[in-house]
Amino acid sequence: MQDGIPINLADGSFDFQVIEPLASKAVEVFRGSNGLEYGATTLGGALNFISYTGYDAPLLDARFEFGSFNTYRAQLASGDVVGPFDYYVSLTHFSTDGYRDHSNQNNQRIFANLGWKFNNELETRFYVAVAQTDSDLPGSLTAAQLEEDPTQAQRVPPFLRSLQPVARFDYVTSNWKRDYDLIRIANKTTWQIDDNRLSVGGFWSRKDLDHPILFVIDQLTNDFGVSLRNDYTGDFLGHKNSLIFGFSPTWGYVNDSRFANNFGERGSQFASTEQSALNLDFYLQEQFWINSQWAVCVGSQLNYVQRNSTDNWPTGPDNSDSQSWWGVSPKAGFLYQPVKEVQFYTDFSRSFEPPTFGELVEASNGQVGLVQLDAQTGSTIEIGTRGRFKHLTWDLCYYYSWMQNELMAYEIAPGLTQTVNADDTRHQGVEFAANWDIFYNLFTHEKADSKGFEGDYSSEKPDFDRVLLRVNYLWNNFAYVNDSVYGNNLLPGIPEHYIRAELLYEHPCGFYIGPNFEYVPVGYSIDSAGTVFTDSYALLGAKIGWRSPTGLSAYFEVRNIVDTTYTATSGVVANANGLDVAQFLPGDGRGFYFGVEYRW
Repeated sequence: MQDGIPINLADGSFDFQVIEPLASKAVEVFRGSNGLEYGATTLGGALNFISYTGYDAPLLDARFEFGSFNTYRAQLASGDVVGPFDYYVSLTHFSTDGYRDHSNQNNQRIFANLGWKFNNELETRFYVAVAQTDSDLPGSLTAAQLEEDPTQAQRVPPFLRSLQPVARFDYVTSNWKRDYDLIRIANKTTWQIDDNRLSVGGFWSRKDLDHPILFVIDQLTNDFGVSLRNDYTGDFLGHKNSLIFGFSPTWGYVNDSRFANNFGERGSQFASTEQSALNLDFYLQEQFWINSQWAVCVGSQLNYVQRNSTDNWPTGPDNSDSQSWWGVSPKAGFLYQPVKEVQFYTDFSRSFEPPTFGELVEASNGQVGLVQLDAQTGSTIEIGTRGRFKHLTWDLCYYYSWMQNELMAYEIAPGLTQTVNADDTRHQGVEFAANWDIFYNLFTHEKADSKGFEGDYSSEKPDFDRVLLRVNYLWNNFAYVNDSVYGNNLLPGIPEHYIRAELLYEHPCGFYIGPNFEYVPVGYSIDSAGTVFTDSYALLGAKIGWRSPTGLSAYFEVRNIVDTTYTATSGVVANANGLDVAQFLPGDGRGFYFGVEYRW
């Protein structure tokens, strides 16, 4: 979401290039059932990118970065307040030749918003986003190819590159890409009436996709959405209380045309489809404080989802089809806050995730109509704590999810996947993050340890110097449950353990320096049958820089210092039969990056 307004397309799919992080002052993470606050239905929760406005952005923000693989990133931004109006506008450019062959990227984005504050109770804000993104696709490698040369693209043997249709499988010869242009216009109006805050929003986005793979996909997508939401924060029966309810209908229309890939050029057309998506999402959440330390939270969502596909191609079978799903996702939990800076919580919730068009459209030619898929659902319990005590902040959560009809996307040909519903699966894991000032007041003399639970050490620029350890750890224990084919195998495509950490010296003048570390101690399977695995890996990096809220800032960073060859992520197949299949996506080798920023 952007300021609470959905960015996903109506069918649930999402292109991450739509987001411009440099134009966001913060990102809210609503994990799991916490996403109910914004009507999110999926297992993972919700992300909300909070935009800069004229009230909190500098009048001038100029940024330039350069690094390995001919990588450039630049931003020019400005924000200000003029009477009852304020504005923010950001122009960014990113381009890189990429670490691998045929992995060039070239992106330009314009993001702007204009606010009008009628009075202290009523304001409105308009958003405009324009994105143009071109991405070459290098494809996956076998494990042997990755070890031999991780920079190579997925190719067919040289003597076959002049032949059709074999050349279609060659990512370079057939110029596999994902390019699109997008424009998005949105509005959000809020009205504060005593203890009620009413928000009304709407958006329209248009995406024009050109996607050459085995064939060329040409899609024009128009999506529309409305959001109605009310936040009540007044007392109820003499107790602190928060009540949120809302309604978020979205619609999407896609014109999908497909052409033969003739050595990177469009050949003859062989398909034309119109697709439409409808989502009706109602949500409600109540948080009631029993006393100053205990709160109970209950809520639910009601969802109706429809996907329609009309086959307009005059020859062949008629693939027109329609599917719909209903979902009810309740939630109930408790929050215990013994002191202001510490919380403990537990809850039970349901999740609901219908398939996207990418999952419903059969990749092979044997299917008539849409693939018959059930919505993915789950029941989750979680228990956790978050807080701050003196020089330590933490966020720790354990969760266990009983999953039904999990959507599993298997690659059946290079660049093509087929989604199926798994039998029962389970997701259990731990999400842990901590910041710890191991040493402090090394060269300063502030009283940095006298505030106990009430201390605020979250600033990027505290009044004392420190050696700060940041740690993030994920335990991803996802598995089949007594599956008739895969037994109790772990699900493929994700490491069970993932650790990321950095150790920084920070001085209140803005100077910082230190190493960082990424570690996957155990490889993971790339197939559900568990016959082929990635290798473990460890990466070492370091950075040095100077931060300043105004004036000049700069940094220098080295990534993957020892030039480790590793699998950053992988594709997934049902059964590799122990063969070295092309499902390994290499991570970048050693890279050097430098950046400067000026704020005024």
